[in-house]
Amino acid sequence: MVSVQAGPHPESAAQAAHVAELCAGLSASGHELVVYTRRDDSTSPTALCPDDGYDIVRVPAGPACALAENELVGHLGDFARFLAEQWRTRPPDVVHSHHWTSGLVSVIGAHRFQVPVVHSYHGFGETEVEQRSDAEALIARRAAWITATSSAEAAQLWQLGVRRTQVSVVPSGVNSDFFDPEGPAAVHDGRMRVAVTGELASGTSSLALDAVVSAVDHVELVDANAVPRTDLPAMLRSADVAVCAPAAERYGSAALEAMACGVPVAATAVGALSDIVLPDVTGLLVQPQDGRRLAQSLIALLADETRREQFGIAARDRVLGRYSRSRLAKEAMAVYERATLAEPPAKAHRPRRPAATAGLPGRTLP
Repeated sequence: MVSVQAGPHPESAAQAAHVAELCAGLSASGHELVVYTRRDDSTSPTALCPDDGYDIVRVPAGPACALAENELVGHLGDFARFLAEQWRTRPPDVVHSHHWTSGLVSVIGAHRFQVPVVHSYHGFGETEVEQRSDAEALIARRAAWITATSSAEAAQLWQLGVRRTQVSVVPSGVNSDFFDPEGPAAVHDGRMRVAVTGELASGTSSLALDAVVSAVDHVELVDANAVPRTDLPAMLRSADVAVCAPAAERYGSAALEAMACGVPVAATAVGALSDIVLPDVTGLLVQPQDGRRLAQSLIALLADETRREQFGIAARDRVLGRYSRSRLAKEAMAVYERATLAEPPAKAHRPRRPAATAGLPGRTLP
């Protein structure tokens, strides 16, 4: 597993949380796993083994401090050489890279050993780094398989020219033992509690919540993002409804955590949330710019205890059936098996994107 910029960590979020859950699931399923991430802290050890049973290697590539993406580019050659040296004596069966920087060093490091690379983009061209678009095109040509975190991201990949048969959806997972309906709930003053999770779409979502507070007596808003992770399950258990209403969402981890605790979710129909939340089964889905509909839906749900209970039970079942660590590991392993049987990358389909001509600084790409 290669994640240059977002190594797994107990307090991680977004891409790092996705990688952490995937690693934990694969390790628990009995697979041998090593995660390579860049060392960005001089006080941290160069290697460690978390409680989840996999190894983490912090690669010395550039100064041991946080770097902006444009500053990191000049050190990717060192990272790729480190991987190639590590894999010289014992190459892995498969490499799974996350984000374009990881994909670039992985296809270079694995090239001479003919190790298949599975790649997860985690976004496309969202920075102004000059080398990124060429690197993403190169990865699309060289990777044996591509994974997306949602059907929306898969559709975006198809639009970019990656063939449908080379893309699989492997969503984010959640620790359903940690986030569980059973257990202590945070104490509150008896008012109905709405947990606000993740980022809110600017303007519309905030106004919708203000409308709910104005229209419903005895309701309390709690910012779940401000709660320490160790206390988060207890807080979620105390909530009547969780609101996850961003303008865009790649992973849906906050919604999954609430659902795993048996809490119904009111969410905007964007990105991964459109896959995760089943409307009128596990919660509610509204369009991201429809603040009025969000407010009306929340008010109706807060007034209907039976419906909230039904949604909460279905939400937990949805997590266990689709987003548990074990399910995530099975889906990832199915992708890895396909990748090892796939046509060699050099002969694979080339997507409709400009050919990559720029490589790492001072190096020629293989």
